[in-house]
Amino acid sequence: MAVSDRRKPASRSPDERPAGARERPGSERELPDSGRERVRQAAYELFSRDGVRAVGVDAVIARAGTAKMTLYRNFPSKNDLILDFLRRREQRWTREWLMAESRRRGETARDQLLAIFDVFAEWFALPEFEGCSFLTAMIEVSDRDDPVHQAAVGHLANIRGCIEILAAEAGIQDTDSFARKWHILMKGSIMAAHEGDTAAAARAREVAELLLREQGC
Repeated sequence: MAVSDRRKPASRSPDERPAGARERPGSERELPDSGRERVRQAAYELFSRDGVRAVGVDAVIARAGTAKMTLYRNFPSKNDLILDFLRRREQRWTREWLMAESRRRGETARDQLLAIFDVFAEWFALPEFEGCSFLTAMIEVSDRDDPVHQAAVGHLANIRGCIEILAAEAGIQDTDSFARKWHILMKGSIMAAHEGDTAAAARAREVAELLLREQGC
């Protein structure tokens, strides 16, 4: 990646922008003041920060400022609310923030792959760094037959799908194997950042460069 690209400032995580800026133009959305949207936004903020197990329905209702009936009319169970949160998290975090920002920073697919760790480095440094909601939900709901666990695994697989696309653009042959290795670096750096390793993203980037060289990139 060119030095000039690496100096481009990262946009802050979409979770920190005004609600109206988080939606793509033309996307279907509820009015900001609708009860359903207030519940969804409250759940998003609480689940992403505190995890899905620790946050109860009453906490979501209190933050949303709605009646309990409003929540249950739109989400019959807490699981339904969690599944909605995970879908929204993929749209906002994976697609509209991480992948979009990585694409913006790099001129080539190789640059864009490495840019993921540049974006991570700035994310890890934020006081609001909350970690990967998909990993957290998968660990908190450990039953592999539970819909929440399965959804979290699916959203993680979708991240690998994004990596596979970049790998193919970079000319890598076995994109599935490469994406799994790359994803291990991503997940590992996130957990290391949770431990307090302030250089976790930079360390992962160094290993990522070796992986790319191994692929002839």
